[in-house]
Amino acid sequence: MRRVFGPAVFLGLIFWGIRPSSSASAEEPAASVCFCAYNVRNWLVMSRYVDERWQEGQPKPESEKAAVIEILKKIQPDVLGICEIGTRADLEEIQSRLRTAGIALPHLHFAQGGDENRRLGLLSRFPITATVNHEDLRFDQEGHTFPMQRGILDATLTLPNGNALRCLGVHLKSKRQIPEADEALLRRNEAHLVRRLIETLLAENPGLPLLLYGDFNEHRNEPPMKALIGARTSPTYMEDLPLVDRHGEVWTHFWDSADSYSRFDYCLVSRGLKPWVNKGSSYIYQAPDFDSASDHRPIVVQLDSPGTKRSAKSGKE
Repeated sequence: MRRVFGPAVFLGLIFWGIRPSSSASAEEPAASVCFCAYNVRNWLVMSRYVDERWQEGQPKPESEKAAVIEILKKIQPDVLGICEIGTRADLEEIQSRLRTAGIALPHLHFAQGGDENRRLGLLSRFPITATVNHEDLRFDQEGHTFPMQRGILDATLTLPNGNALRCLGVHLKSKRQIPEADEALLRRNEAHLVRRLIETLLAENPGLPLLLYGDFNEHRNEPPMKALIGARTSPTYMEDLPLVDRHGEVWTHFWDSADSYSRFDYCLVSRGLKPWVNKGSSYIYQAPDFDSASDHRPIVVQLDSPGTKRSAKSGKE
């Protein structure tokens, strides 16, 4: 899967290297944010195939955990949005391992929906100054009422220059078929719940810097994506950031059993957030051994809050 871009983007690709630490003058505090969205693939206790047999109550293998942290050391995120985390203790474990690796993300938010196993987490270098627990996320389908399985993580960060960034994290229903209902329609209904929240937030504050991220488990041309993005002419339109790796590839997920590469992970930005996006320093992480950590590749967005000088900074290998 490859996307072609203009010269400006490729100039950014040429200079991608390890992201250096940013400096700030006394007159203008740093307000540059390296945001990373990452499905870490079942960082939780579950049934796993260990020692040539299935065993209950097994954690994510240590080799996979270490590989996740190594990838994040290269990216050096300021804010990390996580999918497929188990408990709050699992999220705190990632936080602790990152701290040991030299990445301090002291602020934490944990969210969940109807799924009792897989949840959402956010780790941040910046203070999380507001959160909202969306408890009534339900919809009717095929004669039954369903909860949104992973819910919506809703957190507002306050940056050093005083600007606020509101983050919505989601993990829509997987493409795995289930007997209870049509999985594609479940995703579509979950997407409509997210769109309803977006409409509410942007009706109250049209200029809100709003970031929607996560594993949407959907192709860009399908109805759930159209619902999340909205109408291009609408003030509540959320722009899909067209991220690529260093070869111009757009896929973020590899399904080994089917030899299938797909783009399932996205970052969408509101009109109020779009001017912050530093496209030349935003990318899909690439490494030959990415699958030693997860079946997903992290996506990285560089956000420069108003007043911050743009530079070519990245955690790209």
